[in-house]
Amino acid sequence: MAVPLVQLTRAPLPGRAAPKPSWLKVKTAGGPTYAHLKRLMRELDLHTVCEEARCPNLGECWDHRAATFMILGDVCTRNCTYCAVSHGTPKAFDPLEPVRLAEAVERMGLQHVVITSVDRDDLPNGGAEAFAACIVEIRRRLPSATVEVLIPDFKGSARALGMVMDAGPAILNHNLETAERFYRLARPGGRYDRALELLATARRLGGPTALTKSGLILGLGEEWDEILVCMRDLRRSDVNILTLGQYLRPGDGHLPVARFYTPAEFDELRDAGMAMGFTHVQASPLTRSSYHAWDQARSASARPPGGDSPRAPTDRTA
Repeated sequence: MAVPLVQLTRAPLPGRAAPKPSWLKVKTAGGPTYAHLKRLMRELDLHTVCEEARCPNLGECWDHRAATFMILGDVCTRNCTYCAVSHGTPKAFDPLEPVRLAEAVERMGLQHVVITSVDRDDLPNGGAEAFAACIVEIRRRLPSATVEVLIPDFKGSARALGMVMDAGPAILNHNLETAERFYRLARPGGRYDRALELLATARRLGGPTALTKSGLILGLGEEWDEILVCMRDLRRSDVNILTLGQYLRPGDGHLPVARFYTPAEFDELRDAGMAMGFTHVQASPLTRSSYHAWDQARSASARPPGGDSPRAPTDRTA
């Protein structure tokens, strides 16, 4: 499909980032709602990516009774160098986990549910059956709730992706994460082209009303033009919803932050994305895949893919 060419330029990124800027400071998680949800997750033996990935928005989202469930355990079979989730040999698949998750959704009275997982390359279908079972069980208990799934790449398995899509998620999300030249360093178990193909296939399997979504973390050392290339590639895969957020280093054993982007730069990228034809672009330093996911779903559902959108500035120089 044709994608509008948006020409924005930036000076080369500095090799060393400045200290963390003020706009990245967040409120410490706490309060009665946070404590209640934490008890509920432990009671039902559930994991959230909010906790495992040390999300900076945990306090805000949990105060609004929103959480992103992480299924298939809390140990990943891959070792992405930007991710805080533990890696190693995971526990055996628990077939009752979808039932417990659906119970939590019902008790919380959620209207939009986000489910993700660790990579489970040790399982024949990468855990696709668990995603499908969660969708079916939630729909059985709470038919009004919409379900968004943030899936791994299943090593490119069309069978695994088909299992998830057959269950009918409202949104199918798979994050591209970073520019192609950083994949070997940041995402050694993944492939850039495989991620794009998965998203394109999901869009075809889902039909004209399906919503697909992907995201990028910025600040690993990519150039400005590389961000735009990623965005155009995602539109060529017919992705509807885009998230852009700042990379924050989880610890000393992870990749350093090469650059902090300003809120104004995220605004500029959001405008560029809308000009490319995304139906919704969530872009800010603290944006993560499921940040305000309920608003993203509502916004994207209200606009046809590739519909009229504001034009981004062209020929801009830093």
